[in-house]
Amino acid sequence: MKGGRGLQLEIYNDRLQKLINDPNKLIKKVGLEMAKKIHQRFNELRASSNFKEYLDNGIGKPHPLTGNLDNLFGISLNKNYRLIVEPLVDSLDNKSLCECKKIDVKGVMDYHEGKYVWFIP
Repeated sequence: MKGGRGLQLEIYNDRLQKLINDPNKLIKKVGLEMAKKIHQRFNELRASSNFKEYLDNGIGKPHPLTGNLDNLFGISLNKNYRLIVEPLVDSLDNKSLCECKKIDVKGVMDYHEGKYVWFIP
């Protein structure tokens, strides 16, 4: 899944790719509101020229994750669920994030209260 001149979204997980690209399957899996929110975040990401720009605009309260989710970022979809993405760069410093034109979409997760539950895939 790729954007135009903005940030490109890659999905390397085949199961996730099929789910995201089939609106009916996605709605069946997560419900209409969550499906709309996921696609809204995708559009917001694609509208950014690089990942740093997206981080700086603050939409979805993007934040770096730690521990076994190190090098990944969470982007809010609702109170508990986050879109999990990985910037495809060698480093997470500001210069690299400004040069980051592609991210890998990992899925949707709830990582609150010490749990790590993947909602998608």
